[in-house]
Amino acid sequence: MADKEESILYIDTYAGDDPEKASMPFVLAGGALAMDIKATIVLQGNGVYLARKGYIETMLRGGGFPHMKKLMDDFLALGGTLRVCAPCIKERNIDESDLIEGSKTTAGGEVNVMAIAADAVLVF
Repeated sequence: MADKEESILYIDTYAGDDPEKASMPFVLAGGALAMDIKATIVLQGNGVYLARKGYIETMLRGGGFPHMKKLMDDFLALGGTLRVCAPCIKERNIDESDLIEGSKTTAGGEVNVMAIAADAVLVF
């Protein structure tokens, strides 16, 4: 039997309302990917704004972290998986066509399956 691939699921519920907390999942997930650990970030609540085209370019930098644009670009370039809560974007009048390339919508059932399969789940 082959070894199970290690994976971490990060839930991000912050955006420009708290740039430091919004950045943390991307910082940690980037580190995980560099360690060959599969990393998935699910944006929920206000976190879905991070996936809206043009939003992160105008965000303030969070704490001592790189700008969110760099964190997001690096995360996606390293092969990270980005999921966006479909009911959350609907509530905020964001259309799927307004989401950045590399993101995909999801809902509760799929998030639960990802959480069960992950070795760790971190919520911000």
